[in-house]
Amino acid sequence: MTIMNDEVAENKDGGMRETIKVVIHALLLALIVRTFLFQPFNIPSGSMKSTLLIGDYIFVSKFSYGYSNFSLPFSPNIFSGRIWNEEPDRGDVAVFRLPRDTSIDYIKRVIGLPGDEIQMIDGVLHINGTAVLRQRVEDYVMIDRRGRQINAPRYRETLPNGVSHYTLDLVENGFSDNTGVFKVPDGHYFMMGDNRDNSSDSRVQSGVGFVPLENFIGRANIVFFSLEEDASAWRIWEWPTSVRWDRLFTSVD
Repeated sequence: MTIMNDEVAENKDGGMRETIKVVIHALLLALIVRTFLFQPFNIPSGSMKSTLLIGDYIFVSKFSYGYSNFSLPFSPNIFSGRIWNEEPDRGDVAVFRLPRDTSIDYIKRVIGLPGDEIQMIDGVLHINGTAVLRQRVEDYVMIDRRGRQINAPRYRETLPNGVSHYTLDLVENGFSDNTGVFKVPDGHYFMMGDNRDNSSDSRVQSGVGFVPLENFIGRANIVFFSLEEDASAWRIWEWPTSVRWDRLFTSVD
């Protein structure tokens, strides 16, 4: 009996060691994927409507622009600049660290490249003195917290490189519909939300301002999960009615 008990104990110890190894390997793999390949983020605000909605969960490709200190967990200051640097393209939806507080992640669309002059005139985006093509399309329909339907004017905007996306114009002659000319410095980018009247972005120089390339984390690629605004991810019994099934595994354009 003693021998059998020892064998059982050894088997249990061996099984526990194997389980610990599997868990450690899984955690290391997840850390590598998160650091160098894809990192998940959730969308907490409506500044990118109708492209991204509150409650969307997205994967951001970390390798799109290379790697900086902000690509690593806890953002250790171990090197300067970027490794395997790739510059963002105009029209990319990108996650970056807020310049005035690098502990905060933001997501906006790349509008202005280094050297560009950006201006809003009567709600129309101008790049280097030329108005960007903007076509009126069907309204974007939203339901507020009281269950009321709100129809938001929506436009299809086409940037100079041919990238098209939708923007919302909630307020005619809004606060940021007319601006001065913003000259984008070298090594920086001008970022804007698609929900133009409900976005703190590079038009607010004291808020976001110009974003250094070093602050970029990655490009938004895909919505892998999405919940209604008031839903909680942990309440899985509500998923049949709270998950936005039509948004799952859709690309971010």
